Amino acid sequence: MAVTSEEKRQKAQINRLMAKGPIDLPFALLVLLLTAIGVLMVFSASFARAFYEAEDPSAMAALSVFLRQAVFAAAGVVVMFITSKIDYHWWRRWAVLLLGLTILLLLAVIVLPYPIAITSNGATRWLNVGFTTFQPSEVAKFAVILYFAATISVKKDKMETLQDGIFPYFLVLGVIVILMMKEPHLSGSVLILCIGACMMFVGGISRKMVALGVSLGVGGILVLISGVLPYGQSRILQWKDPWAYASDEGYQTVQSLLAIGSGGLAGLGFGKGRQKLLYLPEEHNDMIFSIVCEELGFIGAALILALFCFLVLRGYWIALHARDRFGGLLAVGITTMIAVQTFLNVAVVTNFVPNTGISLPFFSYGGTALMIQLFEMGVLLSVSRQIPGPKSG
Repeated sequence: MAVTSEEKRQKAQINRLMAKGPIDLPFALLVLLLTAIGVLMVFSASFARAFYEAEDPSAMAALSVFLRQAVFAAAGVVVMFITSKIDYHWWRRWAVLLLGLTILLLLAVIVLPYPIAITSNGATRWLNVGFTTFQPSEVAKFAVILYFAATISVKKDKMETLQDGIFPYFLVLGVIVILMMKEPHLSGSVLILCIGACMMFVGGISRKMVALGVSLGVGGILVLISGVLPYGQSRILQWKDPWAYASDEGYQTVQSLLAIGSGGLAGLGFGKGRQKLLYLPEEHNDMIFSIVCEELGFIGAALILALFCFLVLRGYWIALHARDRFGGLLAVGITTMIAVQTFLNVAVVTNFVPNTGISLPFFSYGGTALMIQLFEMGVLLSVSRQIPGPKSG
């Protein structure tokens, strides 16, 4: 039965009215708390290296990284609350366009020369846009979430078919992962696969097909890193015994483990860590959780991980109570992204998995990445605005 223009207008009006509801306060407070703690930890982790690497060392130079992160955090919070006021259904129309743009950006990272494409630590993941740099992989995460939510939400019973429910999503994931592995970005590829698999499972695809797809994807990545990619075998070897490579490939992992171990139960105290004094590379970025463990100890690190757990649980609560299938899938995708990315970062820092370079949400230094994360939190809060009934459940 065709939908008339009048019915479309009435539906749009209802969406606008529903979008004016209250946000989910527990989720918003958890995001703000994690962001605030993250900015403070960037301050503690970064000032020594910022001072040492400055052309004109001074107190302001030591604060430069912290101040930049604080500015982006403040702007990101504003973006989050503005985004939360936008009806999340509005984003559906941009799903295909954003996915196409993401693929072009990932291609640009691979084919464009320096200084447009930026290489750091052997990986070319950043694009220079003049006033800042950003990783297209950050955009890719939301693009995949939006595309999957927009298309799966209207397919319903068709998700079991090969043509409509399996092939197009495996194709999208395959293209994105192949481009990201060319950077290379192993952990980002695994994250994209996990997001896609979770959304397809929630969307109705059979468990067998999800398991098959994830197995093929992860298996392919493992084959690449173990024998095809030039850095693969060395990464595996230094992961198995980092102390045997403590002076070269395993140096960062060893320094990370030393930071975690020296923190003990209660930590050395905020700002009193030693590994950030030019011993631990990427101490304010991918390895910032090591500094958290060193300065705040097991207790502080456990409390921060508990906050992440509460955030993830609340995100899934929003997904479960979302007004419609599209909103629920958006919330599932965004929440899964935070959950898996946090797990992977902590796993890398503790040497549970090979060191592949992945940031800790809300904590790792990176202004544009933080703003994108807070924008995504705003989308999830927009979903929460349209949950019928009280938000205290």
